[in-house]
Amino acid sequence: MSIMKAMRLEAVGSIVLREAGKPSPGPNDLLVRIEACGVCGTDRHLFHGEFPCKPPVTPGHEFSGIVEAMGGAVSGYSIGDRVTGDPNIACGRCPHCRAGRVNLCSNLSAIGIHRDGGFADYVLLPQQQAFLLPSDLKPTHGAFCEPLGCCLHGVDLAEIKPGASVVVLGGGVIGLLTVQLAKLAGARTIILSTRQASRRALAEELGATATVDPGAGDVIEAVAGPSGLVPGGVDVVFECAGVRDTVEQSMRLTRAGGTVIIVGVTPQGMKAAFEPFDLLFRELRVRGSFLNPYTHGRAAQLIATGAIEIDKLISRQVTLEEAAAVIANPPAPGEVKVLVVPQRR
Repeated sequence: MSIMKAMRLEAVGSIVLREAGKPSPGPNDLLVRIEACGVCGTDRHLFHGEFPCKPPVTPGHEFSGIVEAMGGAVSGYSIGDRVTGDPNIACGRCPHCRAGRVNLCSNLSAIGIHRDGGFADYVLLPQQQAFLLPSDLKPTHGAFCEPLGCCLHGVDLAEIKPGASVVVLGGGVIGLLTVQLAKLAGARTIILSTRQASRRALAEELGATATVDPGAGDVIEAVAGPSGLVPGGVDVVFECAGVRDTVEQSMRLTRAGGTVIIVGVTPQGMKAAFEPFDLLFRELRVRGSFLNPYTHGRAAQLIATGAIEIDKLISRQVTLEEAAAVIANPPAPGEVKVLVVPQRR
C-alpha cells in the first residue's frame, strides 16, 4: 500500500500529522494530488468543537490539485487535469434537494468535515464535485474557489443593484472577497469595517470606497449617523466576521427596507440580541447565507479569468507539518489566508 501524509483531527482539541494509506479511487472518483488547501475559520471551529463534524477525519475543504488517477466510470477528465472540488455533497433525494436547496440537504456530507479532506497529500473527489481549472492557473489560486463560491451565494441573495451602498463587516478573506464581488455587482459605495489597519488598507486596494475602525469609535454613528458616511444606513450589510458584535451591528447599519446577509460562521450556541420591533418597523430583510449552492463553477470561472484578486489575499504558505499549529491557534495579526501546500516540505 502506498503511504501519504495527512493532518488528522482525532478528537476535539487534537490534530496531528499521521501517515495514512493513499486512497484508491472508486468508479466515480478522481484521485487528486493536493496543490493547495486553505485554512478556514471553520477548521478552527472544528478543532475547538464549535462546529459539528465526525472525527477522526482529515479536515480541509478549500482545495485544488492535479488528477493523478480516476475510476472507470469517470468521464470528461484526464490524468494531469487541474481541478477544484466543491466539498458539499448533497444526497439529491431529500425534500430540500428536490426543491433545489442543495445547501440545506438533510443528508449533506462535506469533504473535510464528514469525510477526509484536503490537508493531505491526496484527496478523493467524486467526479460530480469536480470543476476544471486552466492548466496555466497559479496552483495556489484554485484553493479560493470554495470561499468565493460561498461569497457568491451571499451576493446573489443580497440582490445588489447598480449604485447601491454596501457595508462589509469583517476584514478576513470572506469580507475581502465580498468587497470585490460587491464592486463587480455595481455597488457605488462599499464600506469595510475591521480593527486591523493592514486589512483596511487592503480593502481599499480591492475596491472599498471607505473603511471604518470599530476600535476607534461607534461604527453605527460613523456609517449611518446624521454625519456618517451614509446617513440613515446602507442598502445591504454583509456580516462576514461571525462574532456577536458584528451580528448585532448589522441590523443597525441597514436603512429601512434594507437587507442583512449573515455570511460569517459563528460558534454554535452563540447568542446575539436584536429588537424584533426594529425588524418589523423598518421592514428589514435578514437572510442567512449557507455554503455555495450552484456557485462553485461560477467561482472557478471568475478565478480562471483573473476577475478576482487572489495573490494579495495569501498571507503565507505552510507545509503539512506546520498546519496543525496554524489550525490550533488564532490567526496572526493582519493574516488573511494561510494555504497548506503539501509539496513545500
